[in-house]
Amino acid sequence: MAFMSASASSTDGADPTRKRVLLAKPRGYCAGVDRAVQTVEQALDHYGAPVYVRKQIVHNLYVVQALEERGAIFVEENDEVPEGAIVVFSAHGVAPEVHEQAAARNLRTIDATCPLVTKVHNEARRFADDDYDILLIGHEGHEEVVGTSGEAPQNIRLVDGPESVADVEVRDPERVVWLSQTTLSVDETLETVGALREKFPLLQSPPSDDICYATQNRQAAVKAISPQVELFLVVGSPNSSNSVRMVEVALAAGAASAYLVENAAAIDPQWLEGVSTVGVSSGASVPEILVDGALAWLAERGFGTVDEVAHTEERLTFALPRELRREMGGAATSG
Repeated sequence: MAFMSASASSTDGADPTRKRVLLAKPRGYCAGVDRAVQTVEQALDHYGAPVYVRKQIVHNLYVVQALEERGAIFVEENDEVPEGAIVVFSAHGVAPEVHEQAAARNLRTIDATCPLVTKVHNEARRFADDDYDILLIGHEGHEEVVGTSGEAPQNIRLVDGPESVADVEVRDPERVVWLSQTTLSVDETLETVGALREKFPLLQSPPSDDICYATQNRQAAVKAISPQVELFLVVGSPNSSNSVRMVEVALAAGAASAYLVENAAAIDPQWLEGVSTVGVSSGASVPEILVDGALAWLAERGFGTVDEVAHTEERLTFALPRELRREMGGAATSG
């Protein structure tokens, strides 16, 4: 399917009776996801199957199933991995105790933690070493939050949205800093920070933004499109935090309705009733083949005109994990 490129403003004044799709750019894989998926693929190529992966390598069912077909075995914990075997840690990061457990079982580990998550881990350790209380903004139980919390469990307090700020207590209100999960809604995070700062006026911020560039870019593209559409479809899995946040952003930015869909089969034809313009994007762990499937489904129902609305260009790539590069002779990047 051919796409027509457009700037965010070029769609203004379009014929409201013409059925069309506004396709967000950027969308889909971020550099961290691309690196993590390629890590498992390269490990399978280099070592052969099976390669064990702790947790879902990224939060997308299609990706997980595709890697399983190639010989990846996904497990919940290290004790499910045979002693001495290869295990890949997911893009969401793990707590130090997970590395210790792996060493105790003599596992050969490949750490595919996104470098932007590693940055948050480093910040947590640094502030904990300086005896700060760390207010970690994030969703309870999310793998990234569990991993970050494990870096400094005595210092970290989880703050799950602005409504939970009232319950936050710290030892010294003059030594408190906030960090965040990388895949949150930018607006909600700022709202939470504002509420925290009202309670703790001396609250410090991280040295640089914790919410990843890809999350911010995808949310900004959704915001640009949402006022122009009656329906916004975000392709992504329900356990993908950044995908769920994109639906929330679409609704807040003016889309009449918005839904998260795993793939084209999850789209309800009734959602199209009275709709002339559909917005489409995808979460940072979604391969483009799933977006293509959604566009084909829409085209079959009269939405064959696709205008790609570009917000920003992404060129960032990350090197594959050093453990894998060492074995493969120093390949530089995953892209």
